[in-house]
Amino acid sequence: MTLPRAIQALWDDLEAARADVMREVAGLSQRQADWKPAEKEWSAGEVINHLTIAEIATGKLTTKLTREGEAAGGLAPYPASFAIRPLPPWPPGPGEAPPVVWPEHGKPITELITTMKVTRERSRASVEKLATLDPQRLIFKHFRLGDLDLAQWWLLQAQHDRIHLGQLRDIKRQPGFPRDGAART
Repeated sequence: MTLPRAIQALWDDLEAARADVMREVAGLSQRQADWKPAEKEWSAGEVINHLTIAEIATGKLTTKLTREGEAAGGLAPYPASFAIRPLPPWPPGPGEAPPVVWPEHGKPITELITTMKVTRERSRASVEKLATLDPQRLIFKHFRLGDLDLAQWWLLQAQHDRIHLGQLRDIKRQPGFPRDGAART
């Protein structure tokens, strides 16, 4: 499906952010994926799992909001002059992920990466759905950012990947990070 300009730009942003994450985790051994900088910090594997869980949640949110819109009498069509609104600024201070997107520790790294790739393939259908309706009319509250429309939720997904890309790089720079495998430093 050919996407309108704004939605194509969103998809390209999602793909670029994910490509950076995938390059960063390429070649991680299981030992590297499971290693934690500290007991209460996430491992690289947990970061991968978290990103995938969050993306699945955004896909489910897309389904939920579009179904609710249809049940309420229909969805407004995609507006010709549509532009994705920027995300509101993050509140100050560290944020903790809500429990619904907490990762599991110790999952096989090959399974984590495969699941992440498959999830992105499924996300394409959600993004294509945005090209058929007015995403600005489909609103859901984010736990820290407040009300976001559906396009902003997907924009957040790309930003989320970039935030955790920094975390992955930080994990790999730690002095105790195992240096086995083909992982980049």
